[in-house]
Amino acid sequence: MLEVKAERDVVRVGRHFAVSFQRTLRIPDDGGTYPLPPGLGGFPVCRVDDYADRVPEAWREEGGYFIPMYQREALWLSFTGAHWRPNAVKVGVGQVNAVTGDAWSERLRARPQDYLVCPDQPWLDGINAGDGFIRQFVAMPLGMGYTVEAEVTGEEQHGGMQLVVVEPKPGRFPERPPRMDFAGKGMVMACAAPTAPPGTEMGLGAGGRMEQEIFPDAHGIDTWDESRSARVAIHIANSMTFREITGREPPPTPVSARTYAQHGLPWFELYDEGRGGVAAAERLAKVRSVKEIDEAKGFRAQQDDEPVEVGEHLVVKLGGGGVAKAGLTDRR
Repeated sequence: MLEVKAERDVVRVGRHFAVSFQRTLRIPDDGGTYPLPPGLGGFPVCRVDDYADRVPEAWREEGGYFIPMYQREALWLSFTGAHWRPNAVKVGVGQVNAVTGDAWSERLRARPQDYLVCPDQPWLDGINAGDGFIRQFVAMPLGMGYTVEAEVTGEEQHGGMQLVVVEPKPGRFPERPPRMDFAGKGMVMACAAPTAPPGTEMGLGAGGRMEQEIFPDAHGIDTWDESRSARVAIHIANSMTFREITGREPPPTPVSARTYAQHGLPWFELYDEGRGGVAAAERLAKVRSVKEIDEAKGFRAQQDDEPVEVGEHLVVKLGGGGVAKAGLTDRR
């Protein structure tokens, strides 16, 4: 098993891989497809074992970490790794694979590809719901039928997220950074309705559409050594529960997408010509969004989902000729 630890709100797995959980704008669920919204700082990450006498029993049994989120708040995952020694990474929302929509399994599968490779995958903002776009991760309480887990499986038993990180087989990549011509350093890439009662655990529902490719594995599934891996559970506490468990205040809610755009602040686009992406997942393409479930339940609109105009002059293109060559991608 690879070592797992949290440092400064970043979860590190093994020697090279790390993931942070980024606060962001919740984009409108208006049928349009938006560029990548910014990172507005990381969510605090707390270790379950440090609060064992205060967390739910299910969390104690599973271990891992937890983060605070407000109901209907969005997040994205920011990955960091060494370009000279990548990792395979699986992402689950509840008991559902976020790439394929299949039932959660810790084993890697090539057809269809049900994992990411980091680098070059710099981030994941939501479920793989279409060709070239995802539907944003949005926090919703368990037991109300809003989560991706409920839509795909008909049950909500797990919530939160889970990650599996797999090392490459020995000899496939260098053990140490290759020598560089500048500064002597290896290149590192940053791959970022009704209210629930206090104490309710959270899962992830589907929000608005966002432009994002999930890159195919250029190395092949035979590259990965599944005997050297680690699974990490990420639980989600609502803001009141987080305060009760830790005695700390959760971060403030982000500004709206409309306010952000009105101030002329940047959005982002990852330019990586010719890479393509894995196919859309049929199961995830059928998942109803939080807004659509609101409408089906007869609830009034819970946010402003009117279209937000994002001019081309506000979209910053990141990458340029290959993510690995860019060295560092940043959505701040």
